[in-house]
Amino acid sequence: MNAPFPDGGKNGLRSTHDLAKAGLITPTEAKSLAALEAHYAVGISEAMAALIDPADPLDPIARQFVPDIREAERLPEERDDPIGDAAFSPVEGVVHRYPDRALLKLLHVCPVYCRFCFRRETVGPQGPSHLDAKALDAAFSYLAANREIWEVILTGGDPLMLSPRRLADILARLDAIGHIKILRLHSRVPSVDPGRVTQDIVDLLRASGKTVYLVLHANHPRELTPAARRACAAFIDGGIPMLSQSVLLRGVNDKVEILAELMRAFVEMRIKPYYLHHPDLAPGTSHFRLSISEGQALMRALRGRLSGLCQPAYVLDLPGGHGKSPVGPNYLSAGAEGAPLIVEDYRGQKHAYPQQADADTRLE
Repeated sequence: MNAPFPDGGKNGLRSTHDLAKAGLITPTEAKSLAALEAHYAVGISEAMAALIDPADPLDPIARQFVPDIREAERLPEERDDPIGDAAFSPVEGVVHRYPDRALLKLLHVCPVYCRFCFRRETVGPQGPSHLDAKALDAAFSYLAANREIWEVILTGGDPLMLSPRRLADILARLDAIGHIKILRLHSRVPSVDPGRVTQDIVDLLRASGKTVYLVLHANHPRELTPAARRACAAFIDGGIPMLSQSVLLRGVNDKVEILAELMRAFVEMRIKPYYLHHPDLAPGTSHFRLSISEGQALMRALRGRLSGLCQPAYVLDLPGGHGKSPVGPNYLSAGAEGAPLIVEDYRGQKHAYPQQADADTRLE
C-alpha cells in the first residue's frame, strides 16, 4: 500500500465522552445527550475536529457534527425515510427511482456523522456495517438484469470507507455488467478524512473499466483544507472528474458570502458545483432548515455575483420517493396571450421578450 496523504486517517471522536474530553461539549451536556447518542451515531474525524473553535458557540463545523439537544425535537412532517428510498428498493442495497440510474448502498459507515443526515436512521453502528454476501449477490443480479440502468451511484454510508480490496471487488463486478457505463461515487472522505485517500484508491477508480465521477460533499469553505485540496487533486490529476454537492444549512452556509466562497473554492479546485440540496425532512433536523423562499433568495444573489461555473442547481428531494425537483428562483413570467414574455435579469430589473408561437401552432 502507498502511504496516505498527510493530515488525517485516525479514529477521531466517536462518542459524547470523546467530545467532552476534547472540550467540544461540557460533561453536563454529554449526560443530557445520552439518549440522543443511543439513537444516532456520533463521529467527527480528526481533520474536522481540528477545525472547530471550541470558544465559538456558532462554529459552522461544530454545528454540522456536534450533537445538539434540539435533535430530540421531532416535527410531525419529519420522516424516518424522508426521500422515500424504501419504496423504490427492489432488493436490499439498491434504490431504483429513475429509469437509467440506480443507487447501490454498499455500507452504512461514514467518516463523520452529519447531524442533518437524511439517512440518520440507518447509518452508523446501530445498523449493519456492510451488505452481506447474499444481499450483494442479489443487488448485482438486479443491476445486471435491468438493462436500462446506464449509471450506478455508489453511496451508503460512504463508499470510500471500503477497503481497497472490497472496493476492487465491487468495481470488478460492475465492470462485468456491459450496459452500465457510468459510475458515480458520493463521498465526504476527501475533505473530512483526506488521509484515507491513497494513490491505490485513485488507481482503482481509474482502472475500473467505466467512466467514473466523484461527487464531493462539503458545506463550508473551511472544510476545504490544504490536505483536502491535495486529496481532490490526486483524483482529478488521476483522470477522475469531480462534482460537488452541498446542503443548505441554517447557521452553516445560509449567507451569500459563505456560499460564494464555497462555490468559488470548488471551481478553483477543478470541482464543478452540482447540487445545493434543500435540507430533507429527517427527524430532529428542523433547526437546520430554511424556507425555500430563503434558499431562492440566496440563489438569486449568487446569480448576480458569481460566474456561471460557480452556480449549483438548487434542488428539493420530494418526500415519498418522487425524486429531485429544481426549486431555484423563476426569472420568467408570461404576459397576456400574444404579449411579450417578462424576463427578470440578475439585478431584479424586468424586460420584455417577444413570444414565439409553438411549432404546431405555426403549422395550423
